[in-house]
Amino acid sequence: MGLVEEIRELRARRNAVILAHNYQLPEVQDVADFTGDSLALARRAAATDKPVIVLCGVHFMAETASILCPDKTVLLPDLEAGCSLAESITAEQLRKWKAQFPGSIVVSYVNTTAEVKAESDYCCTSGNAVQVVEAVPRDCEILFLPDMFLGAHVERVTGRKMHVWMGECHVHAGIDPLRLEALARQHPHAEALIHPECGCTTPALYLAGEGKLPLPIRVLSTEAMVQHAAGSMAPEFLVATEIGILHRMRREAPGKTFLPVNPDASCHFMKRITLEKVRDALRFQQYEVRVPAAVAERARLPIERMTAIG
Repeated sequence: MGLVEEIRELRARRNAVILAHNYQLPEVQDVADFTGDSLALARRAAATDKPVIVLCGVHFMAETASILCPDKTVLLPDLEAGCSLAESITAEQLRKWKAQFPGSIVVSYVNTTAEVKAESDYCCTSGNAVQVVEAVPRDCEILFLPDMFLGAHVERVTGRKMHVWMGECHVHAGIDPLRLEALARQHPHAEALIHPECGCTTPALYLAGEGKLPLPIRVLSTEAMVQHAAGSMAPEFLVATEIGILHRMRREAPGKTFLPVNPDASCHFMKRITLEKVRDALRFQQYEVRVPAAVAERARLPIERMTAIG
């Protein structure tokens, strides 16, 4: 029996569902029941009737699924699959920050630990961050964390000044606007799709305003990138995000060309999960991620607000 067949047999035996993030290895995406961004994975986890969820992503995603599904077993195939952005702020740091701004509203990006979510009023993803911030009354101060590039994007779109934590994703921060500019000259008929976590987002929009990037620029979540590319008439796309998304984009929009702005923009945490580890998670029912009840109870409301908006 081949590895894929073994996974499928174990999935049926365990009555499990396999959820994979867009940045996972292509073979892991292909064996999953569903592939999507953080918001879509959270919604799928909350909606599934399967007793076992194998979450092929990083640790905070498994925590989110556990919080939304306390009666289910959530398995993360590799417990070392972490997130540099989530590690950029702790619950204690957030409590100290909140103390400086009494009465403020905390909007936490989903790329945070369960403990940080428990200290928050709302969670958001890159796909609904703008809508979440717009849902907060305008007379309220907002603490937005932890991604400074996403925060700057939300401020630009909403016209609303926030207090933004100075965190970043090491992969997205390394995507260079100069390479985007060079690729745009080589591919004048392309569209540029940029994730709002990217350090190149603001410079790219500035260059476009100066006429140095004479091509359409879309700042989109990974899920929106896939949908936009499938419906666009453009033949080529310059993609500024983690390169794992390219597999799904090529699969769902065949015949179109997708070029990474940075071919080295690969998250080693996401790539820790392999087919062998997915099989072993199912075979041995390892490694369960379960958030302590007291933390989960406090974190559930901001997560539910996230899944209800946008």
